[in-house]
Amino acid sequence: MSGKKSVYINALGKFLPGDPIPNERAEDYLGLIGGKPSRLKSRIFKQNGIQTRHYALEPCGKINYRNYELAAGAVGDALGRAELDSNRIEFLAAATSQSDLLAPGFASLVHGAGDLPACTIASFQSVCAGSMMALETAYAGILSGLRSNSVVCASEFTSRFFRPGIFEETADFKDKGRLPFDAEFLRWMLSDGAGAAILEDRPNAKGLSLKIEWIDLISYADRFDVCMYSGANKRSDGTLGQSWYDYPNFAAAARDGAMLLKQDVRILDNIVKLGVNRYFELIERDLIKPDEIDWFVCHYSSHVFRSKIIELLEKGKAMIPENRWFTNLYTKGNTGAASIFIMLEELFYSGRLRPGQKILCMVPESGRFVVSFMYLTVADGEDESDIQTDAGRTDPTSEPNDIGRDEKPEVLRGELWRRLTGVWIDFESRLNRVPVIERMNRGLLRIEDYRLLLLNLRQQVIEGARWISRAASNLTAENFPLRSVFISHAQEEHRDFQMIERDFVSVGGALKEIQNAPKNVGSEALSAWMFDRAGRENPLDLLGAMFIIEGLGNRLAGIWGNRIREQLELQPEQVSFLLYHGANDENHLEKLEEILAGDLLTRKMVEQIVKTAKVTARLYALQLEELGNF
Repeated sequence: MSGKKSVYINALGKFLPGDPIPNERAEDYLGLIGGKPSRLKSRIFKQNGIQTRHYALEPCGKINYRNYELAAGAVGDALGRAELDSNRIEFLAAATSQSDLLAPGFASLVHGAGDLPACTIASFQSVCAGSMMALETAYAGILSGLRSNSVVCASEFTSRFFRPGIFEETADFKDKGRLPFDAEFLRWMLSDGAGAAILEDRPNAKGLSLKIEWIDLISYADRFDVCMYSGANKRSDGTLGQSWYDYPNFAAAARDGAMLLKQDVRILDNIVKLGVNRYFELIERDLIKPDEIDWFVCHYSSHVFRSKIIELLEKGKAMIPENRWFTNLYTKGNTGAASIFIMLEELFYSGRLRPGQKILCMVPESGRFVVSFMYLTVADGEDESDIQTDAGRTDPTSEPNDIGRDEKPEVLRGELWRRLTGVWIDFESRLNRVPVIERMNRGLLRIEDYRLLLLNLRQQVIEGARWISRAASNLTAENFPLRSVFISHAQEEHRDFQMIERDFVSVGGALKEIQNAPKNVGSEALSAWMFDRAGRENPLDLLGAMFIIEGLGNRLAGIWGNRIREQLELQPEQVSFLLYHGANDENHLEKLEEILAGDLLTRKMVEQIVKTAKVTARLYALQLEELGNF
């Protein structure tokens, strides 16, 4: 072995309060709000797939534990299984979404409740990824040589936030008998529990250990509003109102619903796209090879997300077979930050692990969107030197490496879809920051905004069929089968501008105005780019442009159309262009996938398609940024 330090998870523990509680008894513990059974719970249980969970309270509402006591219980369980003497612990990192006290920090409370010596501590307050933040800090400390061991724990006691009185004291419930969906939804999603891990700079002398190869954690809070939160309310424009600290008193904050734990389900799906895209990026950096993964320990909060993850992984040719996935969501519930430890604990002591196996852990967080991964190798302390680690796969920040890449068409197709997924997510994030789209997303769109959008889109859309036709005419004989695909696509698109004109007139615009309007400066740049690429011989890189433009129709047009219709109280025929593309552009994407399913891909073509997609995405966003700038 080299002189480089290694870090091992040598023991894991859990603390799940009380007996497992089945779905039909969950409301017995959480209580009836207003004395009435929930009409929402059955639908949420069906979606999340959870069958049993644990609560740290009794049906009468009596609280049996503090959150820090749950964490201390998990730490004690882990230490009871460890070779390490608990009196030698050097560092404690503790994570939770909501501590028991405003001060001191959660780690101080856990330290005081646990049987630990004087040591360095750190508290982490986040949502699900708090555990990975704590793990990464402990891992880095041992890897650097600062210390030789650490205890890491995470705990959640969410059920106390879902008791009836907290909802019944809000003005919404008192005055209108109304429960906010974004708060009641979480009642049936979350449960209580704690988990812990013992980290050391050496493996267990006997039995198995989990060697940490790397940890990767990225926040995307720069791209999205808060999704899961407590302590304030979201305004209609998506921004946060005053903090609960800023109310005249705590009772006023409670009446306003600021104390409720809430989740904005409208933007929740973004966590799946962000998580899968980061997974794709780590594949491109050669840090993950899906075929080598023996266990995929994925913290998804609801069963409904599993199929969405699988769909994207399969499209990117990066699927880990489902028989290698491990979760105990369905029996232990969603315990937030503690979930990764509770899953690893069950797997580690299951007898199913073998030396040399690779474990990929994924923990996304919807608080304000954090994605984290951890890569582990199962090590046998009696012969750990036989466990080889690829030295080139230790840094998640490393750049992609093309040397030795497989050039087979099916491999290139997977790489292309993974990279295009990243381009798309960057594109969508940029679009959400464009002023007109931001106003629409926040429910603030005006009728004049919609007219201006149509006026500017029409000038670019009318050119679409023309550049597609030009591209078809420049395909040579060896690519003749693709010519008909391009031509049929142009035929489908060539009347789209007429729908825009009708929509424009229906909302008070003049036909001559939209017909005579020039391109804005962004549309000029986009149009020039598209015609330049289409005018070259065999412009197959335009498949990247089609991916962006048709993807916009398939993924966003319908959403935009419905939001505009609702906000401006319009009829479907007044947003016909957006609604039509939202319903029909899936066929266009399927055709694009069929084209790329052949054997025409080369390494050079992959690079060209990705670059054209990037440029097209940037120029399309520029077009929307420059509305009215003629």
